This record gives sequence, structure tokens and C-alpha cells, in this order.
Amino acid sequence: MLRHAPKFYEVAKRIVEITENCIVVAHNAQFDNRILKTEFKRLGFEFERKTLCTVELAKDLIPGQASYSLGKLVRSLGIPVTDRHRASGDALATVKLFKMLLDKDTTKNIIQQSIRLNPKHQMEPRHIDIIEQIPSITGVYYIHKADGEIIYIGKSNNIKKRINQHFTNTNQKSKKIQQQVATVTYEATGSELVALLKESEEIKRLKPIYNRALRRNIFTHALYSFKDENNYINLKIDIADGRKKSITTFSNRQSGKSFITKAVEDYELCQKLTGLYKTKTSCFNYDIKTCNGACINKELPEVYNQRVEALINKNSYKNKNMVIIDKGRDIDERSAILIENGIFKGLGYFNLNYQINNIGVLESIITPMANNRDTQHIIQNYLRKNKRLKIVTLN
Repeated sequence: MLRHAPKFYEVAKRIVEITENCIVVAHNAQFDNRILKTEFKRLGFEFERKTLCTVELAKDLIPGQASYSLGKLVRSLGIPVTDRHRASGDALATVKLFKMLLDKDTTKNIIQQSIRLNPKHQMEPRHIDIIEQIPSITGVYYIHKADGEIIYIGKSNNIKKRINQHFTNTNQKSKKIQQQVATVTYEATGSELVALLKESEEIKRLKPIYNRALRRNIFTHALYSFKDENNYINLKIDIADGRKKSITTFSNRQSGKSFITKAVEDYELCQKLTGLYKTKTSCFNYDIKTCNGACINKELPEVYNQRVEALINKNSYKNKNMVIIDKGRDIDERSAILIENGIFKGLGYFNLNYQINNIGVLESIITPMANNRDTQHIIQNYLRKNKRLKIVTLN
């Protein structure tokens, strides 16, 4: 597509014409505006246009969305989109989104306050030099001051892209990082799970100044079980409480509710006994013949509980001895996360299968790491989202 596309100077005049006296609306306007200004600057032309960013507007007018990327946001809002990642498809989706935002803006703040002449500043030359040295890989990165002190630790599936965001964002924390950064170092992990575990451990150990708020609320809700007076195992999503033993944890209540809703379908569980349908009689699913009647004592507790226990065993590694196998840093390498008797012991990398099947060798390649509620949440959450992970059970 690019091979036969026109050069920028061939379309520059047309861009000036169609944007003159206009407000340019874009999803992540800072990026589009920066690219346009840079290209016009190379041609000796100062390109100045007022802009509106639908990402920022959506965060204000439609809070609480799981993601504000264009694709996920329009999908969650039921906005039809075709030809994604092409100019026409993305532009039309942005138009539809913007119209919805205008409708939601009853106080007309968009018109009165949100127009910005210069959405973002240009990156400083030293920031560009730092970014050029960073690869687009999965791993953990460390932002240092001139004296070597680590002021921020993060993880990303694309470190270069994430560092670029740090250097172009205009929130208070990003501005402070931009002022103090001297260099960025990184550690490739290959596996997102390894990156998450390393990030959590490093932050707790090194306590960087701009990570203070991180991990404070890594999970807010948990899944608990109890037996009722009829001997049925009930499940309940509740606020996480360290004093109680949970089956698994969630980043928010909605995540937990989504999990339970899917579990009811996958394991043929009762809506009433999972807290999804409050009633003193039968649940809705029983009325449509998809519940076997545990809600009205029609299904034997022993039979129903077997399915609940299968769900619990699937989503908890309590008392289990196993190795979670994930991507490595190279094609022929794999990462290994060791769980012994339900306790996270550490992680390492291996190239040959015998290294994980021989417990002595396995323990030697594992780097010990702390087991805590955060690591449990990270591992359980990752296991839920990545169904195809290879898991080796240890004797």
C-alpha cells in the first residue's frame, strides 16, 4: 500500500486546504498533530490547527471504560466499524464516536473549553536519543536520574512505545519524569507474566519515587465460597479481604461479575447460588431450562458441588505443585514460573525439556521471588486470560 502511495509533499497543499479554519478531531489528537507539524516543518511550513482529542473527551464523558483505544471503545459502545486500521474506516468510526460525545456533552464543555491550539509539546532531543536506543520488546524498564537512581519502573509488551508515551504525556507524573530522566535501561522477559511479576517485585524492593501509588490497589475484589444450610457450595464476589481465603482475585467488581457469568454458562451453575440472581424461589436459568434446579433443592448437592469444585480447582493453584511455561526471550527459549504447594517460588528460563522435568535442575534455574497477595493475583489473572498456557504438574 505504501509503495505506491504519494509522498507527503504531494498531498501537503490539499491538507492545508481541507483543514483551514477547521478544528481537527482525532482519536489521540496529540499524535496526529505532532506528525503533521513535523512533516510540514520539513517543508518549511508552520502548520497550526485547533484540535480536539476524542480519547480525552471520552475519558471525561464516558468514564469507566475498560479501554479507550478506538477499536475497543467503539465496540463497547455498539458503534459499527468496518475497515479497521485504514484511513476511511478509522475516520468514520471517530466521526460516529464524536457525534455520540457531542450528544453526551450536555454542558457544552467540548465547544467552550476543550479546543486546544497546541495539544502537546515536542519531545526534547535527549528524549529522542533515549527512545532510539530502546527496542520494541516485552520486558521491564527502569527510568534513571543522572546519578543512576531509579525513579520509575514499568513493564510493557512494547518498551519503546511505552517510553515514548512517558515522554509525550502531559500529566503531572510524566512531566516530572521528563524533567529528571537521564537514561532508561531495560530487561527483556519475552513473557508478559514474567514482566508483571518482575515489575511487582522490583517496585516493592526498590520503591521508586514515581511508583508509590502503583500496586496499592492491584486487586479490589475476590471470589469466595461457602456452604449454605442445604449443603450447596455457594460462590460470591466480594471486596477482597486478606483475612479470608479467596479462590481467585479480580482488579474490579465488574471483572469478577464477568468471570462468574461465564462460569455459570461453562459449568452449568445456578445463578442464585453464584449471587447473580437474587430470589427466594428458582433462578431465571431454571425457568428457561438451563439450570438443573439447585436453587430449589431439585438437584442433589453432591452432584451440583462436583461442578463447583471443578471450577474452584481450575482457578486456584492452592496446594498444587506445577510449572507454568510461557514465552522466552529467544525463539528456542521458554520461561518457567514455579509453584510449590500453592506457593509461588520464583521464575527462570530454560531451553531443554529435561530442565523442567528434573526437579533438581529446575530449582537451580529458578530465581527465588517473594510470594504475596499481589503475585497470587497476577498469576491467577494471567492464567484466566491465557487458556492455552502449558502447565507441567510436578510429582
